[in-house]
Parts: sequence; structure tokens; C-alpha cells
Amino acid sequence: MTIAAIVLAVSCGQNKPQKALVLYYSQNGATKAVAEALASALDADIEAVVPVKPYDGDFAATIARCQEEMAAGELPELEPIKADLSAYDVVFIGYPVWFGTMAPPVTALVSSLDLAGKKVVPFCTFGSGGLDSSVKDLAAKQPDANILSGYGVRAARIDAMPAEVDRFLKESGFVAGEYPVLEPFGEEHSVSDEESAIFDTAVAGYPMINAKATLVASRPVPDGVEYLFTAQPLPREDANPNAPAPGPIKVYVLVLEGQAPVFTQVLR
Repeated sequence: MTIAAIVLAVSCGQNKPQKALVLYYSQNGATKAVAEALASALDADIEAVVPVKPYDGDFAATIARCQEEMAAGELPELEPIKADLSAYDVVFIGYPVWFGTMAPPVTALVSSLDLAGKKVVPFCTFGSGGLDSSVKDLAAKQPDANILSGYGVRAARIDAMPAEVDRFLKESGFVAGEYPVLEPFGEEHSVSDEESAIFDTAVAGYPMINAKATLVASRPVPDGVEYLFTAQPLPREDANPNAPAPGPIKVYVLVLEGQAPVFTQVLR
């Protein structure tokens, strides 16, 4: 593999200072950590989204409640937010991804707000993925807002978040500073035995990914290599025999020097 040089770019930040608000819902603290990192870097105001009836049960209880609410077409009632949205140019909206989209408290929030004409920056935490699908749902509920590129991180990789948030804000032009410009992924090719082993190691132990890598592309990143695998889901014993066969998935895998491979996001 030929590793090309990684070019540094400089973000000068926004020409005109913009007042930012960070709104977020967090159940277990991961999304709160991202929200606080954003607010600190931007010197922004920050406010939590609070359901009147908290989602304070365990994982199984949360899943059961969400399923009941979705079946009934209900959204949770929220405590009113205190911030005056008219005072802000940019609103960052954060949430954990549940069932492939925004957690219900944030779905309720964006269904009730008027963000027309404002810059809206989504950010989220997830088990395997959901940034792209949740941003589409957010845009559908706020068609007159200017939805910008978002940031997402696996909750299992929250330790990597501060550096990634720093890069995200510089790359997006919200703060000034240097950041590495990554080259595009190379040409996709059939996986080698070594690349297949990298994929298997990255997804090992994560029950929601049961797939075999078939194709891969790669690119250099600071201190390592990033892979983009195409993988075909494998048959599951508990699968519904009448359900359509699942299509291929895309899995991003990061291999940093001296560290084991880890997947960073899944696109389904």
C-alpha cells in the first residue's frame, strides 16, 4: 500500500462571530460529553432536553417503551426549553441514535421548534451508526432550516471524541486552526485474507454486525489507515424466513499504529 502525505489545512473560522446554542438529550452521559465539548470549544450556550417522564429504565425497558410509543404514534412530553432561539444564529442538536434515528425526546423537540433560516448542526452518539439516517429525518422535520454536516461517534469510542470534535469544528469552519485534509478512499477491490482479518477483528464481539467483508477501499490517516469495507450480512438462525434478504452494509474501520482495528460507523 502506498501511503500518501497528509496535507494540513488551516481553518480561519467564521468571518463574523455567530452565537451558538447547543441543545442535547442524553440518557447515559455519552451525548452530554459531546455537547459539553462542543459548547466549550465554541463558547456556546448549552441546554439539556428533558422529558417530563424520564427514560430512566435499563436498556430493555427503554426499548420496550420506545416500541410502545412508536406503535401508538406518540412522542414524549418535554419540559419547555429555556433558551430564546431567536437569539442564536447556529443551533447544534445532539441525541443518541435509537432505532436508526433521533431518540424520541429529540424527535419531539425538532417537531415543535421553528428553525427556519437557522444553521442547524446535528451531532449524535450511537452503537453502530445512524448519523446519515437521523440527519435525513431531522431535515424532513425542518425543511426550511439550513442543515449542515454533522458529527457522530460510537459510544464505545467516546475517548476519541475530543480530538474528533476539534477536527470537525475546524473542518466546518466554526473554529480556527490546522487540521489534516484526508485524501479520498482508493479504488475498491476484493478483500485479501489480511484485510478480512482486520474486518473480523474490528467487529468481533458486536452482536449487531454478523457479516463477511467482500470489498474494501482504504486511505491514510494520521498515525494509521482507514478502511471502508463492503460486507454482506450472514444468515441468522433467528431471522424471519419471510423477511427480504438484507442488503450489503458499509463499515468504516480505523487501524492506528500500535492499536487493534476498531469500527467507527456502519451504513445500512
